[in-house]
Amino acid sequence: MDPLFSSVIPLVADIGGGAFAVDSVTVLAEATEDAPDTEGLADFLRGFFGPLFLVIVSIVAIFFLFTREITRFAQFIILAIFIGIVFYVPGIIEVTAEAIAGAMGVPTED
Repeated sequence: MDPLFSSVIPLVADIGGGAFAVDSVTVLAEATEDAPDTEGLADFLRGFFGPLFLVIVSIVAIFFLFTREITRFAQFIILAIFIGIVFYVPGIIEVTAEAIAGAMGVPTED
């Protein structure tokens, strides 16, 4: 067997019956000890793309100010603030979703 696929287990299941039977193949990968360590990946990406995001936002904002497009500048800044909040505080999405669900009366897991 190919060494790249030695840790892959193929599973075949019949779905449906008769003339509409479908064979589907689901591939599951076993967890191995030589898997890459992704412990600090989110922090690394946030640290790498965070300053890049701020530079791009600054350049576009300065462009809108120099061309005197104040309405587009305000729209862009509001959008950039929301994107920045989601980017720098990723847990805010879960907290907001739970708050909205709670306000609608939907029970959530604690």
